[in-house]
Amino acid sequence: MNKQKGFTLIELVMVIVILGILAAFAVPRFADITTDARTATVNALGGSLRSAAALAHATSLAQSKAAGASISMDGTTVTMTNFYPTSSGSTTEGIVAALADVSGFTITQSITTDTLLFTKTGATTGNCYAAYQAAQSAAVSPTISVHTAGC
Repeated sequence: MNKQKGFTLIELVMVIVILGILAAFAVPRFADITTDARTATVNALGGSLRSAAALAHATSLAQSKAAGASISMDGTTVTMTNFYPTSSGSTTEGIVAALADVSGFTITQSITTDTLLFTKTGATTGNCYAAYQAAQSAAVSPTISVHTAGC
């Protein structure tokens, strides 16, 4: 008697159906992952802004600099005001220089205040950004806020 090995057509169809059902449940779980990734990136930039400002502040105080004197961080000149990085619109000074890498973000200057907005590239609305406003006096830290409603 001749024995044949292999799967029958019905077994192959059943495997394909089961894989289709599993895929139908798995795809929606991964569909919204880009929003979560943008939100996490903006939150991370907010933390980086806080760290860079604190590090620049500590460097300025440790070097006994004047309130508006520039400092050097990793060979990059950081423009300061009130012992904290400025929020100038230039990408070569202030908080942008202290951060060193802001790839994936568009930097704009707020019209109403001296605030830099770091908007995440690919955001669905304008409400996916971190904002940095320089210290208004030597006794006050800079204002840093994160907005993730439109990521």
